[in-house]
Amino acid sequence: MFAAMLLLISIVALSQFALYYWRAILAGVAAQPVSDRVLAAANLDAGRMNGRDFEKLAGLHELTPELGPGGGGLSLVRAYYRIVEGLGALSGMRMPLVAEWCERERVICARYAAVQIDRRLQVNLALAAALRSC
Repeated sequence: MFAAMLLLISIVALSQFALYYWRAILAGVAAQPVSDRVLAAANLDAGRMNGRDFEKLAGLHELTPELGPGGGGLSLVRAYYRIVEGLGALSGMRMPLVAEWCERERVICARYAAVQIDRRLQVNLALAAALRSC
């Protein structure tokens, strides 16, 4: 009984650590600057990016080809966005602090998608330049 309880507590603690670590990586990537190319392609203003822009940026991310190695999709970020969006819709006017937190998280997801698009474009331009130099 004690061993099972200890195992359960360990699994919960490890899961919580993994979630916090993933969230820190998400916020770290989202904090990087977004190039004007991506903002112009998505018809966005860097200072006025909001949570609703995630869908537009996710669609643009899918249109951007993956030429280099090590790129990833937005599946986990998209799932996180949906969860936060649902939580924000549930909190609504009854819990304004939760709704504000949800909007901040949605903006982080949108900025993450924009940075990933920018990274893909940089890798693709570098590969195109390398092909031209051969």
